Amino acid sequence: MSGKYRAALGSASRQQVLRVLRAAPEPLDASAVAQELGLHVTTARFHLDQLAAAGLVQRRIGTENRRGRPRVLFVTAGPVRDEDAREQLIEVLAAALAGRKDADARASRAGRRWAETFVSPDPEDPVPGLIEVFERLGFDPETDTENDTIRLQACPFRGAAREHPEVVCAVHRGLIEQLLDNTEPQARLIPFVEAELCVVTLDRHPASPAIT
Repeated sequence: MSGKYRAALGSASRQQVLRVLRAAPEPLDASAVAQELGLHVTTARFHLDQLAAAGLVQRRIGTENRRGRPRVLFVTAGPVRDEDAREQLIEVLAAALAGRKDADARASRAGRRWAETFVSPDPEDPVPGLIEVFERLGFDPETDTENDTIRLQACPFRGAAREHPEVVCAVHRGLIEQLLDNTEPQARLIPFVEAELCVVTLDRHPASPAIT
């Protein structure tokens, strides 16, 4: 479960609020939810806002004619979007693997197997092929030729990577290692040099053939 869902559902009261909305035949406002659960309306509104921020419920504006501001109604969200489902699955798998002593090694091997699903880069000039893979995966790579680095500006797995870097970042490291296998450049992945930035450093004249 992704961080935003876990945070939203980490409260028994919010789980009750969600059950009330699911059972309701029509959208409810905070007052109705509060009455149903015996909560203060401010507390009910807080829980509803948390669920809405996580995408678990949606706000609707009441259409009835009334003085003052229109009522804000809440209804459970539709089916989980594909990208949210993938994010949840990635985090569940990362969490399951993170508890193992050999998590890093297993994750790295998984990354190497993943690399085999892509076209191998040109061994004479592998960096463009590596960039193409990052682009296909949505990392928004930017090459800094002066410093021989690749800036990964939009990791599509950042939520899981922040919670389980020993797994997710190791998968990415294995991916890079396999893509550059038997080529001259060595690479080192440096995760989260900034909040939204990871960097791959390239050594085109390595002293040894091993990738760190």
